[in-house]
Amino acid sequence: MSYKATVIPVMIASPGDVADEREIIRSIIHDWNDVNAEASAVMLAAIGWETHSSPELGTRPQELINKRVLKNCDLLIGVFWTRLGTPTGKSPSGTVEEIEEHVAAGKPAMIYFSSKPVAPESINAEQFAQVQAIKKKWQPQGLIETYENLEEFRAKLSKQLQLSLTKNEYLKGLFAAPEVEVVTENPATPDNRQQYSLSEEAKTILKAAASKEDGTILKSSTLGGRIIQAGGESYGGGHGREAAKWEAALNELESEGLVVGRGYKGEVFELTHEGWAVADAL
Repeated sequence: MSYKATVIPVMIASPGDVADEREIIRSIIHDWNDVNAEASAVMLAAIGWETHSSPELGTRPQELINKRVLKNCDLLIGVFWTRLGTPTGKSPSGTVEEIEEHVAAGKPAMIYFSSKPVAPESINAEQFAQVQAIKKKWQPQGLIETYENLEEFRAKLSKQLQLSLTKNEYLKGLFAAPEVEVVTENPATPDNRQQYSLSEEAKTILKAAASKEDGTILKSSTLGGRIIQAGGESYGGGHGREAAKWEAALNELESEGLVVGRGYKGEVFELTHEGWAVADAL
């Protein structure tokens, strides 16, 4: 069945030494759409200069990318490892120019720096020094993220993308999804009404957890896959897309403050006071 959706273009900005990460970003965006698009009426579109630009003479190459590609993007995901990239005549590299133009426009940017092992003889010392310099420059301007391997990058981005989409004010303003309204204090006072926009999977986990007195949710990993357990029911199982869908739903509940982690390994969660209230309203 067809449905209308708001499309949020996501710019993937990176030098050429993080091709694997670019593919992971596209995969995560694809998975997010599979899980959330229908319920939220929002779709993410992975955008890159290599797929969304065309040859043209007459102006600076990066300026063309900025005007034809970057300008229309609402979120940017940037990744660096050992290379900064090629100078543009305005910035140390095209990736740096894209990030700084995007941030100057008041739009959110998620920036990652890799500390993956690398053969010393393959490093361009000047490029690596430039990466460290730009990292140092940006650190006082906000939060940046680091990762040690591709698995960690995938795990962090999967969760943090959901957090950005649900917590960043600019991105939240782009969503037109139906909302669940919960009266948390005085029903006669509109200011005391808190609204949440939850995926169907998140609602399912929340209702299942609330069906038991302890309101507990368990996340476990076995040889057979990753499982979310709540209210005597199990969700996910196996690996890949199905497991990622239910993990994203649990991350959604946590980011909204409806559940809170109790185990130091991130395996045990409980409904918060607000979580119980929302579950009762479903």
